[in-house]
Amino acid sequence: MQAWLLSDFRGLSAMQLAEARDPTPASGEVVVDLEYAALNPADRYLSQGEYPAKPKLPHVLGRDGVGIISSVGANVSQFKIGQRVLIIRGDAGVHCWGTLAQRVAVSADSLATIPPGWSIPQSAAAALVYITSHQALLQWGDLPPGIVLITGASGGVGVASVQLAKALRHTIVALSRDSAKRENLHQLGADHVVDPTDPQWPANLKKTLGAARVDLAIDNIGGAMLPQVIETMGHFGKISVVGRLAGVVPNFNTGTLFFRRLRIGGVAISTNSVSESQAAWNTVLDLLARTGAKPVIDSIHPFADVPAAFQRLAAGPMGKVLVEIRKS
Repeated sequence: MQAWLLSDFRGLSAMQLAEARDPTPASGEVVVDLEYAALNPADRYLSQGEYPAKPKLPHVLGRDGVGIISSVGANVSQFKIGQRVLIIRGDAGVHCWGTLAQRVAVSADSLATIPPGWSIPQSAAAALVYITSHQALLQWGDLPPGIVLITGASGGVGVASVQLAKALRHTIVALSRDSAKRENLHQLGADHVVDPTDPQWPANLKKTLGAARVDLAIDNIGGAMLPQVIETMGHFGKISVVGRLAGVVPNFNTGTLFFRRLRIGGVAISTNSVSESQAAWNTVLDLLARTGAKPVIDSIHPFADVPAAFQRLAAGPMGKVLVEIRKS
Protein backbone atom coordinates (compact mmCIF):
# COMPACT_ATOMS: atom_id res chain seq x y z
CA MET A 1 0.00 0.00 0.00
CA GLN A 2 0.95 3.67 -0.15
CA ALA A 3 1.29 5.68 3.04
CA TRP A 4 2.65 9.02 4.22
CA LEU A 5 5.63 7.93 6.31
CA LEU A 6 6.99 10.25 9.00
CA SER A 7 10.72 9.60 9.29
CA ASP A 8 11.55 11.77 12.32
CA PHE A 9 10.05 14.32 14.68
CA ARG A 10 11.22 17.49 12.93
CA GLY A 11 7.77 18.33 11.59
CA LEU A 12 5.38 17.58 8.75
CA SER A 13 8.16 18.12 6.21
CA ALA A 14 9.54 14.77 7.38
CA MET A 15 6.60 12.97 5.71
CA GLN A 16 7.02 11.25 2.36
CA LEU A 17 4.53 9.28 0.28
CA ALA A 18 6.02 5.81 -0.12
CA GLU A 19 5.26 2.14 -0.42
CA ALA A 20 4.66 0.46 2.94
CA ARG A 21 3.70 -2.95 4.21
CA ASP A 22 0.03 -3.88 4.18
CA PRO A 23 -1.37 -4.27 7.70
CA THR A 24 -2.74 -7.55 9.00
CA PRO A 25 -5.32 -7.67 11.77
CA ALA A 26 -4.31 -8.99 15.18
CA SER A 27 -6.85 -10.56 17.50
CA GLY A 28 -9.64 -8.06 18.12
CA GLU A 29 -8.66 -5.94 15.10
CA VAL A 30 -9.90 -5.32 11.57
CA VAL A 31 -8.21 -3.84 8.52
CA VAL A 32 -10.03 -0.89 6.95
CA ASP A 33 -9.46 0.11 3.33
CA LEU A 34 -9.70 3.85 3.80
CA GLU A 35 -11.78 6.20 1.69
CA TYR A 36 -11.30 9.46 3.59
CA ALA A 37 -9.15 10.70 6.47
CA ALA A 38 -9.42 13.95 8.43
CA LEU A 39 -6.57 16.10 9.70
CA ASN A 40 -6.21 17.47 13.23
CA PRO A 41 -3.77 19.95 14.85
CA ALA A 42 -2.58 17.12 17.12
CA ASP A 43 -1.08 15.45 14.04
CA ARG A 44 1.26 18.40 13.59
CA TYR A 45 2.16 18.50 17.28
CA LEU A 46 3.10 14.81 17.20
CA SER A 47 5.18 15.31 14.05
CA GLN A 48 7.13 18.05 15.86
CA GLY A 49 7.79 15.97 18.96
CA GLU A 50 5.42 18.17 21.00
CA TYR A 51 3.09 15.36 22.00
CA PRO A 52 3.35 12.84 24.83
CA ALA A 53 3.33 9.90 22.41
CA LYS A 54 6.63 9.07 20.72
CA PRO A 55 5.75 6.20 18.37
CA LYS A 56 8.30 4.03 16.67
CA LEU A 57 9.51 5.46 13.35
CA PRO A 58 8.59 5.47 10.56
CA HIS A 59 5.12 6.49 11.67
CA VAL A 60 1.85 7.23 9.86
CA LEU A 61 -0.21 10.14 11.17
CA GLY A 62 -4.00 10.40 11.02
CA ARG A 63 -6.63 9.68 13.69
CA ASP A 64 -9.93 10.04 11.86
CA GLY A 65 -11.06 7.99 8.93
CA VAL A 66 -13.80 6.06 7.19
CA GLY A 67 -13.60 3.05 4.91
CA ILE A 68 -14.54 -0.54 4.14
CA ILE A 69 -13.44 -3.51 6.26
CA SER A 70 -11.28 -5.79 4.10
CA SER A 71 -10.14 -8.35 6.71
CA VAL A 72 -11.13 -9.35 10.22
CA GLY A 73 -8.96 -10.77 12.99
CA ALA A 74 -9.85 -13.38 15.56
CA ASN A 75 -12.40 -12.56 18.26
CA VAL A 76 -14.24 -9.96 16.20
CA SER A 77 -17.94 -10.61 15.91
CA GLN A 78 -19.56 -7.17 15.73
CA PHE A 79 -18.19 -6.25 12.28
CA LYS A 80 -17.79 -8.10 8.99
CA ILE A 81 -15.86 -7.83 5.73
CA GLY A 82 -17.45 -5.33 3.34
CA GLN A 83 -18.96 -3.17 6.08
CA ARG A 84 -18.32 0.59 6.02
CA VAL A 85 -17.13 1.96 9.38
CA LEU A 86 -15.65 5.09 10.92
CA ILE A 87 -12.89 5.29 13.51
CA ILE A 88 -14.03 6.81 16.80
CA ARG A 89 -10.78 7.06 18.75
CA GLY A 90 -7.96 4.74 19.65
CA ASP A 91 -4.26 4.18 19.09
CA ALA A 92 -4.41 4.79 15.32
CA GLY A 93 -2.18 7.71 14.39
CA VAL A 94 -0.78 7.95 17.93
CA HIS A 95 0.92 4.75 19.07
CA CYS A 96 0.10 2.77 15.90
CA TRP A 97 0.05 3.66 12.21
CA GLY A 98 -2.83 5.96 11.36
CA THR A 99 -5.17 6.88 8.55
CA LEU A 100 -2.90 8.77 6.13
CA ALA A 101 -2.47 5.48 4.31
CA GLN A 102 -4.52 3.30 2.00
CA ARG A 103 -5.18 0.80 4.78
CA VAL A 104 -5.10 0.78 8.56
CA ALA A 105 -5.42 -1.92 11.22
CA VAL A 106 -7.61 -0.77 14.11
CA SER A 107 -9.18 -2.29 17.18
CA ALA A 108 -12.78 -3.25 16.51
CA ASP A 109 -13.90 -1.60 19.73
CA SER A 110 -12.78 1.79 18.38
CA LEU A 111 -15.14 1.60 15.38
CA ALA A 112 -18.72 2.65 14.72
CA THR A 113 -21.15 2.40 11.85
CA ILE A 114 -22.05 5.37 9.64
CA PRO A 115 -24.72 7.60 11.24
CA PRO A 116 -28.02 7.61 9.34
CA GLY A 117 -28.25 10.42 6.82
CA TRP A 118 -24.55 11.30 6.95
CA SER A 119 -22.35 11.32 3.87
CA ILE A 120 -19.14 9.32 3.80
CA PRO A 121 -16.94 12.46 4.06
CA GLN A 122 -19.04 13.75 6.98
CA SER A 123 -18.49 10.45 8.75
CA ALA A 124 -14.72 10.78 8.33
CA ALA A 125 -14.74 14.32 9.70
CA ALA A 126 -16.52 13.83 12.97
CA ALA A 127 -15.28 11.56 15.70
CA LEU A 128 -12.21 13.23 17.21
CA VAL A 129 -13.54 16.79 17.25
CA TYR A 130 -17.00 15.91 18.54
CA ILE A 131 -15.74 13.66 21.32
CA THR A 132 -13.25 16.41 22.26
CA SER A 133 -16.06 18.97 22.31
CA HIS A 134 -18.21 16.59 24.34
CA GLN A 135 -15.50 16.42 27.02
CA ALA A 136 -14.94 20.18 26.95
CA LEU A 137 -18.65 20.84 27.49
CA LEU A 138 -19.48 18.10 29.96
CA GLN A 139 -16.33 17.42 32.01
CA TRP A 140 -17.73 19.78 34.68
CA GLY A 141 -20.96 17.82 35.01
CA ASP A 142 -24.34 18.61 33.53
CA LEU A 143 -24.31 22.40 33.50
CA PRO A 144 -27.69 24.14 33.22
CA PRO A 145 -28.17 26.27 30.10
CA GLY A 146 -25.87 29.27 30.35
CA ILE A 147 -23.40 31.32 28.33
CA VAL A 148 -20.65 29.37 26.55
CA LEU A 149 -17.73 31.20 24.93
CA ILE A 150 -15.75 29.36 22.23
CA THR A 151 -12.39 30.60 20.92
CA GLY A 152 -11.24 29.44 17.50
CA ALA A 153 -14.90 28.73 16.80
CA SER A 154 -14.47 28.15 13.07
CA GLY A 155 -12.04 25.24 13.51
CA GLY A 156 -12.96 21.59 13.84
CA VAL A 157 -13.49 21.51 17.62
CA GLY A 158 -14.93 25.03 17.51
CA VAL A 159 -17.67 24.16 15.03
CA ALA A 160 -18.46 20.94 16.89
CA SER A 161 -18.69 22.91 20.15
CA VAL A 162 -21.08 25.45 18.63
CA GLN A 163 -23.34 22.66 17.40
CA LEU A 164 -23.32 20.64 20.63
CA ALA A 165 -23.70 23.72 22.85
CA LYS A 166 -26.73 24.77 20.78
CA ALA A 167 -28.26 21.33 21.27
CA LEU A 168 -27.69 21.73 25.02
CA ARG A 169 -29.60 25.07 24.90
CA HIS A 170 -26.66 27.27 25.82
CA THR A 171 -26.26 30.87 24.65
CA ILE A 172 -23.16 30.82 22.46
CA VAL A 173 -20.43 33.45 22.08
CA ALA A 174 -18.20 32.46 19.14
CA LEU A 175 -14.82 34.08 18.44
CA SER A 176 -13.41 34.24 14.91
CA ARG A 177 -11.04 36.63 13.17
CA ASP A 178 -12.64 36.24 9.72
CA SER A 179 -15.81 38.14 8.81
CA ALA A 180 -17.10 35.45 6.43
CA LYS A 181 -16.56 32.78 9.06
CA ARG A 182 -18.34 34.92 11.64
CA GLU A 183 -21.40 34.96 9.38
CA ASN A 184 -21.16 31.18 8.99
CA LEU A 185 -21.02 30.79 12.77
CA HIS A 186 -24.21 32.84 13.11
CA GLN A 187 -25.87 30.46 10.67
CA LEU A 188 -24.63 27.47 12.70
CA GLY A 189 -26.37 28.82 15.79
CA ALA A 190 -23.98 31.22 17.54
CA ASP A 191 -25.90 33.96 19.36
CA HIS A 192 -23.01 36.44 19.55
CA VAL A 193 -20.01 36.42 17.20
CA VAL A 194 -16.92 38.41 18.21
CA ASP A 195 -13.78 39.51 16.40
CA PRO A 196 -10.89 38.71 18.80
CA THR A 197 -8.50 41.01 16.94
CA ASP A 198 -10.34 43.95 18.51
CA PRO A 199 -8.43 44.57 21.78
CA GLN A 200 -11.64 45.85 23.35
CA TRP A 201 -13.64 42.70 22.66
CA PRO A 202 -13.86 41.57 26.35
CA ALA A 203 -15.23 44.94 27.44
CA ASN A 204 -17.61 45.12 24.49
CA LEU A 205 -18.85 41.59 25.16
CA LYS A 206 -19.56 42.43 28.80
CA LYS A 207 -21.64 45.41 27.63
CA THR A 208 -23.54 43.13 25.25
CA LEU A 209 -24.24 40.55 27.97
CA GLY A 210 -25.36 43.15 30.50
CA ALA A 211 -25.37 41.71 34.00
CA ALA A 212 -24.68 38.18 32.71
CA ARG A 213 -21.20 36.70 32.30
CA VAL A 214 -19.66 33.66 30.64
CA ASP A 215 -20.33 30.40 32.51
CA LEU A 216 -18.09 28.11 30.45
CA ALA A 217 -15.30 28.89 28.01
CA ILE A 218 -13.85 26.41 25.53
CA ASP A 219 -10.40 27.69 24.62
CA ASN A 220 -8.87 26.27 21.46
CA ILE A 221 -6.29 29.05 21.05
CA GLY A 222 -4.34 29.85 24.24
CA GLY A 223 -1.64 32.48 23.99
CA ALA A 224 -2.48 36.08 24.83
CA MET A 225 -6.20 35.39 24.42
CA LEU A 226 -6.56 33.29 27.59
CA PRO A 227 -6.27 36.25 30.02
CA GLN A 228 -8.90 38.04 27.88
CA VAL A 229 -11.19 35.02 28.14
CA ILE A 230 -10.73 35.01 31.92
CA GLU A 231 -11.81 38.68 31.98
CA THR A 232 -15.25 37.71 30.60
CA MET A 233 -15.94 34.90 33.10
CA GLY A 234 -18.63 35.03 35.75
CA HIS A 235 -18.50 33.72 39.30
CA PHE A 236 -17.80 29.97 39.47
CA GLY A 237 -16.99 29.99 35.74
CA LYS A 238 -15.16 27.08 34.14
CA ILE A 239 -12.59 27.08 31.33
CA SER A 240 -11.93 23.94 29.29
CA VAL A 241 -8.51 24.22 27.63
CA VAL A 242 -8.44 22.27 24.38
CA GLY A 243 -5.60 23.73 22.31
CA ARG A 244 -2.65 26.10 22.21
CA LEU A 245 -2.59 27.28 18.61
CA ALA A 246 -1.38 30.72 19.72
CA GLY A 247 1.37 29.29 21.90
CA VAL A 248 2.36 30.09 25.48
CA VAL A 249 0.10 32.20 27.70
CA PRO A 250 2.07 35.36 28.64
CA ASN A 251 2.00 37.19 31.98
CA PHE A 252 -0.75 35.09 33.49
CA ASN A 253 -1.81 36.40 36.90
CA THR A 254 -3.40 33.60 38.92
CA GLY A 255 -5.00 36.26 41.09
CA THR A 256 -7.58 36.72 38.33
CA LEU A 257 -8.99 33.33 39.35
CA PHE A 258 -9.40 33.94 43.08
CA PHE A 259 -12.43 36.02 43.87
CA ARG A 260 -14.70 34.56 41.19
CA ARG A 261 -13.54 31.05 42.06
CA LEU A 262 -12.79 30.21 38.44
CA ARG A 263 -11.68 26.73 37.46
CA ILE A 264 -9.45 25.73 34.55
CA GLY A 265 -9.35 22.15 33.28
CA GLY A 266 -7.46 20.48 30.46
CA VAL A 267 -9.21 18.42 27.80
CA ALA A 268 -7.61 15.15 26.64
CA ILE A 269 -9.79 12.41 25.21
CA SER A 270 -6.83 10.04 25.39
CA THR A 271 -7.85 9.68 29.05
CA ASN A 272 -11.17 8.15 27.97
CA SER A 273 -11.60 4.42 28.26
CA VAL A 274 -12.95 2.57 25.24
CA SER A 275 -16.41 2.43 26.80
CA GLU A 276 -16.26 6.16 27.67
CA SER A 277 -15.43 7.07 24.07
CA GLN A 278 -18.26 4.91 22.76
CA ALA A 279 -20.68 6.44 25.27
CA ALA A 280 -19.51 9.96 24.35
CA TRP A 281 -20.00 9.22 20.64
CA ASN A 282 -23.54 7.97 21.26
CA THR A 283 -24.31 11.12 23.27
CA VAL A 284 -22.91 13.26 20.45
CA LEU A 285 -25.20 11.58 17.93
CA ASP A 286 -28.21 12.09 20.19
CA LEU A 287 -27.39 15.78 20.62
CA LEU A 288 -26.87 16.38 16.90
CA ALA A 289 -30.15 14.63 16.14
CA ARG A 290 -31.97 17.21 18.28
CA THR A 291 -31.09 20.02 15.88
CA GLY A 292 -30.29 18.12 12.67
CA ALA A 293 -26.71 19.41 12.69
CA LYS A 294 -24.01 17.55 10.78
CA PRO A 295 -20.23 17.91 10.43
CA VAL A 296 -18.99 20.91 8.46
CA ILE A 297 -16.33 20.18 5.85
CA ASP A 298 -14.00 22.97 4.78
CA SER A 299 -12.16 21.21 1.96
CA ILE A 300 -11.21 17.81 0.55
CA HIS A 301 -7.72 17.24 -0.84
CA PRO A 302 -6.25 14.40 -2.95
CA PHE A 303 -4.20 11.77 -1.17
CA ALA A 304 -1.11 12.89 -3.09
CA ASP A 305 -1.52 16.43 -1.70
CA VAL A 306 -1.47 15.79 2.06
CA PRO A 307 1.10 18.60 2.61
CA ALA A 308 -1.31 21.06 0.96
CA ALA A 309 -4.10 19.78 3.19
CA PHE A 310 -1.99 20.48 6.27
CA GLN A 311 -1.27 23.97 4.92
CA ARG A 312 -5.01 24.57 4.68
CA LEU A 313 -5.42 23.36 8.26
CA ALA A 314 -2.72 25.77 9.43
CA ALA A 315 -4.36 28.66 7.54
CA GLY A 316 -7.57 28.32 9.56
CA PRO A 317 -10.39 26.34 7.97
CA MET A 318 -14.14 26.62 8.45
CA GLY A 319 -14.75 23.11 9.76
CA LYS A 320 -12.74 20.01 8.89
CA VAL A 321 -10.00 19.41 6.33
CA LEU A 322 -10.22 15.98 4.66
CA VAL A 323 -8.04 13.83 2.43
CA GLU A 324 -9.66 11.58 -0.16
CA ILE A 325 -7.70 8.34 -0.23
CA ARG A 326 -9.82 6.41 -2.71
CA LYS A 327 -13.12 7.01 -4.46
CA SER A 328 -16.13 5.76 -2.52
